[in-house]
Order: sequence, then C-alpha cells, then structure tokens
Amino acid sequence: MRWTLDAMGDQTGRTVLVTGATSGLGLASARALAAAGARVLLGARDPQRGRRALERVPGGELIALDLADLESVRRAAQDVRGRTGDALHVLMNNAGVMGAPPGVTMDGFETQVGTNHLGHAALTWLLMPALRAAGAARVVTLSSLAHRGPGLDVDDLHFARRPYLAWRAYRQSKLANLLFALELDRRLRAAGADVISVAAHPGLTDTQLLFNSLRNRGGRWLLPLAYAVNAVVTQPVERGVLPQLYAATAPQVRGGDYLGPGGPGETRGHPAPARRGAAARDVALAARLWDVTAAATGVAPDPA
Repeated sequence: MRWTLDAMGDQTGRTVLVTGATSGLGLASARALAAAGARVLLGARDPQRGRRALERVPGGELIALDLADLESVRRAAQDVRGRTGDALHVLMNNAGVMGAPPGVTMDGFETQVGTNHLGHAALTWLLMPALRAAGAARVVTLSSLAHRGPGLDVDDLHFARRPYLAWRAYRQSKLANLLFALELDRRLRAAGADVISVAAHPGLTDTQLLFNSLRNRGGRWLLPLAYAVNAVVTQPVERGVLPQLYAATAPQVRGGDYLGPGGPGETRGHPAPARRGAAARDVALAARLWDVTAAATGVAPDPA
C-alpha cells in the first residue's frame, strides 16, 4: 500500500479537532485536512502560536486547550460541542511532550502521562456525545515506537514509588495511549456506537520533540549532534503524518487498527499495519488503565 494525500479524498462536510496543531505533525494534519475541505479546529495551548498556525490553515478555528490542565480540557470540550452543534467527525489526539524533566501538571499528574494520556482521555470522553451524534466518527490516538518494552505500572503512573526517568515516563505515556485506544474501541463496539477508535504512530519523523526535550532538560550542548543525527535517520513531517491522516480518513480503516510507516523497522514509509508490543495487547491491563484514568481525572468514561 502506497497511500498518499492524493488518495485522501474530499473531506467537505466533516469537522475535525486536532490537538497540538501549532507545529509538527499536528499542524501538517490540520493543513492537509483543511486543504481537503474539512472544517478544522486547532487545539492550541499557546495563543500566540495558535494564531500563527491559523495563518497556515485556511478556514481553521482556534480552540484554547492545555492538556496539562483538566479545567482547560473541560472548557475546550464545551467550546467544541457548542461550536459544532455536537457534530464532531474526527478527534485527532496528536499533542504530546517527550523526555520532560521531573514535573507535574496543574492537577498534580506526572507531566508526560498527564499531558499525553490523561488529558487526551478526558477530552475524548467529554467529546463522545459530539462524536456519536456526528455518525461514522473516529478517534485517532497517536502512540510511538517507544511504547514497546516492559508493562505499565498503572498503580504508579506518577512515579511516586519509582525513580523518575524521563524516557521511561515517555514510553509509559505512549503505551497508555495505545492501551486506551484499544479499550475505547472495545467499549464502543460493545455499545454499538457509530464511532471507531484507531491508533497510529509516525515512525522516526523530523519534529521538534527531541530538541524541545534536550532544551528542557539542560542538554542544549547536545543540540548540534542531535540535529545532525536527526537529519540522517528521520523522514520529513510530510511523510510522517501519513499514518494518522490515513487513520482519520481512509474508508478501509477499521476500529482497533494500529497504523504506522511500512518501511524497515516501521521507521519510515507509507501507512501500513503496525506491530504492538506485548503489553499493548494486554486486554486486562487496558481495562485496568481505563478505570485508573477515570478515577484520576474525575471524568465519567464514555462509553460507560
């Protein structure tokens, strides 16, 4: 399969919310969907960056959204539901932080799992009425090659008992993303909802995540080397964004699918089925994470 943007088809009449839409994969997704005719809502934490992104997305609309603040998530969901009249066709859970130093969100969650997983889970549940009402809707959640590894300690998501390691925390958050997408699709099927949950990853793509991580953790001296290595091993954003756009739009996508680049090691290439690590296939772990997520966020799961 060599799916490209030319195969995406007309998206006129569909409304899409993209989180983290001010740069990288999120901005590329927003631009491509808008060009195909979709009404695109750009979730942005920083208003100034959001306004700059709007200049590159014709017809785009800005949604104030900080996934590290559950009150902001609730306000954003209310804004989206009001603007769309409860008709959201695609929620693209794209935003993320990587390799962050020790820290907590506004709600006291470890920064990476709080932003990457808990914020997105809460947003998804709060927007489910709009997704159900739209019909043939999709939730696309971004994971990463980094999700593979040991299982998830759902009883210590915030490293209260374990030593904090930035890359362990990132891997944990990306595994949580994939487990959440799995459990969400299982529950949507059981409820007979006209919504599917799909996951995707971009392989190794030239975004600012690595560089932002180095800056935040005092590793600026490594930036020249990082830029040199990045130029060799990554693919352009225009290619890396294809799996999540395919997941959001292709008619042949089914609930529970996981998509990534089809090239060597899933690091680059056109969209293709991706491989889940063993922990990401653990149905019992996914159900446990669902319950822990609901308790942590205070948001009622939907479907229940």
